[in-house]
Amino acid sequence: MADITAIFGILVSIGIAFPGMLTAWWLLFPATVERARLRVEQTPWACFWAGLLITIAVGIPIVVLMSLPVGAAKFMGWVILATALTISGFGSAGISAHMGKRLARLNAMNPLGAFVRGAVVLELAAIFPVLGWLFVWPLALIVAFGATGFALLNWMPRAATVRAPETVPTQA
Repeated sequence: MADITAIFGILVSIGIAFPGMLTAWWLLFPATVERARLRVEQTPWACFWAGLLITIAVGIPIVVLMSLPVGAAKFMGWVILATALTISGFGSAGISAHMGKRLARLNAMNPLGAFVRGAVVLELAAIFPVLGWLFVWPLALIVAFGATGFALLNWMPRAATVRAPETVPTQA
């Protein structure tokens, strides 16, 4: 019974800490999170493909290092994994900011409240049994890696060209 309580406590702690961590990224690095949000909003497929490339490029060395029988190599694999997941927080914060902005359009709320709600919605979607575990969480993580890569490299999407509204000629 104590094991179940411990596991439940750990999961609740992580559930509370994740939106807090994303909010900290948003408050400490607003420009980077805003760049990630713009990439997620304007070029989600580019974020996905870049994130897939980054995930493969980071994942292969992690798997190789963790499979080696040397303790220092396993430790380096864990360090690289922890660093990659920590840095992907910029992209996750960008996804949360995008979701919060869409939530703010529905209800009048301040930006902080909208961001925290976006982070909670992202977290709840990711922990939803089976669908969240197999689809939402991996896709969100891949997109977060791509958005982080673009945000850290300061590659902004091209500005959309604004076309003048077409006028319909009227008969005089």
